[in-house]
Amino acid sequence: MNQIKKDNKRSFGSLGEELACGYLAANGYKIAEKNYRVGKMGEIDIIASDREYICFIEVKTRAGNAFGTPSESVGRKKQENIRKLAWTYLKFKHLTEMPVRFDIAEVTGKKRDGCFIPEDINLIKNAF
Repeated sequence: MNQIKKDNKRSFGSLGEELACGYLAANGYKIAEKNYRVGKMGEIDIIASDREYICFIEVKTRAGNAFGTPSESVGRKKQENIRKLAWTYLKFKHLTEMPVRFDIAEVTGKKRDGCFIPEDINLIKNAF
């Protein structure tokens, strides 16, 4: 089982990112970066390549859908910020001519006795 500290959002999010990385790797993605941060601008959870695409992947982890699906929490402001961070990454790595894609990985499951029990990982390609 995947142990998480009770009500620790960062631990919960990190676990979801770890599960998403495993899923992506198992499906042929090459992980380039995890938690790519640009100062106070923010962070991109996962940057990976899928064939010719550079994919900027936002991971959302949820235990239940009481507040909607995980992808519904990636609003317009968050999308704009991810685009800015992606452009910064592409310029820094001299990859501005590469085709890009913005994906969302939804990791869902249940919390029980301080543990997260993953049930599904849904990758939404071209999410925004």
